[in-house]
Amino acid sequence: MRTLRSKYKKMKKIWQKDNTTTNDLVTKFTVGKDLDFDDRLAKYDVLGSIAHAKMLAEVGLIRLDEEQDIVAVLEEVLSEIEKGNFEIDKTAEDIHSQIETILIEKLGETGKKIHTARSRNDQVLTDIKLYLIDEIREITELTDSFFQILKDKANLHKDVLLPGYTHLQVAMPSSFGLWFGAYAESLVEDLELLFATKNIINKNPLGSAAGYGSSFPIDRESTTYKLDFRTLNYNVVYAQMTRGKSEKLLANSLSVLAGTLSKFSYDVCLYLSQNFDFISFPKEFTTGSSIMPHKKNPDIFELVRARCNRIQGLPNELILVTNNLPSGYHRDLQLTKEILFPAIDSLKECLEILIYTLPNIEVKDNILDDEKYKYIFSVEKINEEVKNGKSFRDAYIQIGQEIENDVFEYDYKELNHSHQGSLGNLCLDEIEYQFNKVRDKLLG
Repeated sequence: MRTLRSKYKKMKKIWQKDNTTTNDLVTKFTVGKDLDFDDRLAKYDVLGSIAHAKMLAEVGLIRLDEEQDIVAVLEEVLSEIEKGNFEIDKTAEDIHSQIETILIEKLGETGKKIHTARSRNDQVLTDIKLYLIDEIREITELTDSFFQILKDKANLHKDVLLPGYTHLQVAMPSSFGLWFGAYAESLVEDLELLFATKNIINKNPLGSAAGYGSSFPIDRESTTYKLDFRTLNYNVVYAQMTRGKSEKLLANSLSVLAGTLSKFSYDVCLYLSQNFDFISFPKEFTTGSSIMPHKKNPDIFELVRARCNRIQGLPNELILVTNNLPSGYHRDLQLTKEILFPAIDSLKECLEILIYTLPNIEVKDNILDDEKYKYIFSVEKINEEVKNGKSFRDAYIQIGQEIENDVFEYDYKELNHSHQGSLGNLCLDEIEYQFNKVRDKLLG
């Protein structure tokens, strides 16, 4: 994008008042990894600047022709970003400085007016919120795809039994329908939390400037409408306090979703091992050993588990960066990008590989025929005795004695579980209804 890149050999900082330059080592340290992540914010910086320029014209702070010139250049930049042709200038302090420099190069004095009534503080805060809202949409869409696979697998294998465990001891009969369905329902509540987070993030901070507002007669409702925010953060001091808070809230939501994916992946690793042998995958979805030719390792699921466990530590890392700060902006908040943004990528990659892999899972039939699962039906037999008139406690003692005397027998082919959410009544339609309701709110 040569026509839109800065012509300066070394881009002047927008706050620089003379030709005195900042020490190179200081610049390198303070810029840090910002430019590595600012390409994600370029689109949102332009959109925010377009809304801001239009609002400035509406309240009479710039002329209509100036607004039209500014918007025309910004739309040109936006087009290059969307085509993938825009490049971050490595001499820029940040994306906000680069886009303002482009406007000044193109429009001279008119370009300098874009920063009227705003600060980089509310500018970056607006960019991050818009970016996070789009990322929430993408995560929701991926979660929807994963949910549909889980639901379909639950329905397909609803009659295939497998052992249920407590304390990792054989406990009671379960089924693949219950197993897949449990994780499907978990995603419902994961999205509920994500929706609550989106509602909090989806408020416009633009116009709070450096955190104390402006003496200019700006219209913050106008930019709220133009940027499609749900409402605005009214108090300008609080608007700035949402920097860091928004990231922590999303980190909490992502950590809960990651917890679901990690637990599911752990189950898969367990069930795929030879000692359990409940499921299998085609060999192209597992890896081998360099010295043990019999091995089929579940590397995909081990890495999902590890990545998602890292994501579950994300809220704590953000708390450590932001928790001891007073009100107002502090440069510490710059680090939230390098903590949160890669984690968003990692979670999406985990969802993508699960969506790709899980349709190929193969479940084993007749698992409970194995003698070692014989006593898994002890509660079923106790319940039968209770239905025939015995008290539960007497039936418990009777069946316990049968087990100790090795005379316990039970035909499990006629299991009859009918209550909501049980083996014979998975309530998949109800779970899907709840999921779709919150998914539609998130995508709406």
